[in-house]
Amino acid sequence: MYTSSELGPVPPAAIRTQVTVPLRFPDGYTAVPRVFSFDGLVDGREHIALALGDWERAIDRSLVGGPAPLVRPHSECLTGDVFGSERCDCGPQLREAVERIADAGGILLYLRQEGRGIGLYAKLDAYALQDGGLDTYEANLALGRGEDERDYTVAAQMLTALGVERVALLTNNPDKTAQLERLGIKVEEQVRTRLHLSEANLRYLTAKAGRSAHTLDLPRVD
Repeated sequence: MYTSSELGPVPPAAIRTQVTVPLRFPDGYTAVPRVFSFDGLVDGREHIALALGDWERAIDRSLVGGPAPLVRPHSECLTGDVFGSERCDCGPQLREAVERIADAGGILLYLRQEGRGIGLYAKLDAYALQDGGLDTYEANLALGRGEDERDYTVAAQMLTALGVERVALLTNNPDKTAQLERLGIKVEEQVRTRLHLSEANLRYLTAKAGRSAHTLDLPRVD
């Protein structure tokens, strides 16, 4: 399988299906994205893109030198996105991203790479190790997995299929920026998401800031 560390052009993907899917979040916020599926994604998984707001105009504007569209690669998190788990900040980030992208015009990539790429069951195993004192990265390593196994080749494929060459990347994770740049997507700026802090996710966010340089302004603990 092609990965972001390989040299050479990213294999092309093609739009498979597009359909309008009205959304309503638990707080009552609504959005009406155009949802795209794809053929030819290198990992064979069913990733989707949600085009939000005046996304076509945002892409057209960027192709003639205007501002880049706002784009977020969001990794699937069943526990956070669906069940509202407070062990992470994924659900609130998803909700924030949909609204901000709808306002600006752009694309949300919903990537099927649960648990930083290790899968749902392994993520729950990692949670059990975290309950014993390990942080999220140490727990992955203790399971014999990588600290973060996500590869954003499919994100670059999806953006290219949608005609996106330049992005304002909505993320706190510098690895997303670095991988997309290597894959030929020009990241004009990295736009921070807000801090979604709770008592239950403080250790998780602290590990992200300390271990993988996420741009999070966490409160100081004396």
